[in-house]
Amino acid sequence: FQFTNQDPAIAATNMQQGAESHQAIACPADGVLSQAGNIEDGRIFQAKGHDYSLLELLGGDSETSRLFEDGGFATIYLSPRDYHRVHIPYAGTLKSMVFVPGDLFSVSAATVQLVPDLFARNERLICYFSTELGPMAVILVGAIFVGSIQTVWHGEVRGARTQPTKWSYAGREGRHFAAGDEIGRFNMGSTVIVLMPAGTCAWEQHLGPGNAVQVGQAMGQPRRAG
Repeated sequence: FQFTNQDPAIAATNMQQGAESHQAIACPADGVLSQAGNIEDGRIFQAKGHDYSLLELLGGDSETSRLFEDGGFATIYLSPRDYHRVHIPYAGTLKSMVFVPGDLFSVSAATVQLVPDLFARNERLICYFSTELGPMAVILVGAIFVGSIQTVWHGEVRGARTQPTKWSYAGREGRHFAAGDEIGRFNMGSTVIVLMPAGTCAWEQHLGPGNAVQVGQAMGQPRRAG
């Protein structure tokens, strides 16, 4: 792996300062904010003229999809020159992981604007966490030349090529991650999608599509019940 721009310890410190000091939902990676908003009628906005199915993104898991109905999403694009590690945007406990096989389209801005359902078609790794706000999903999307995706608890992740492969961490002491801890990495730039339940997150209004973002930067403000 070739990593750029940041030392992981520095990145983790930035994450902790952004996520803990300001109680923010922090950006999990360096890159460009592709889109952020609400999931509407089970669809996630991809680019002008394109949206895609939450259910398909989550590998056809209808039970889990219901947890994020009308929730929030943020999509961050990591270019090949960006830092390639991914950090948890909000403190949480690992619950499960799902590898969904698929295509390996480029995830560049130009391709995102042209290929329908891109993120629901590409190979991806879905990491589910429980947080004080409810469930949270951090999705690492594969792409051309990415080659492999790793997590800190599993190493390089491979699964069946014909159907999703799931690892459950229930029934044992779940691994807890403080805000800012590293959870995974690419070997080149790609895309990370964060999903939050309905009513738990207000995305920062000053951030819009095409804005450069850094790991640890406040991306949204949490809304707690009560």
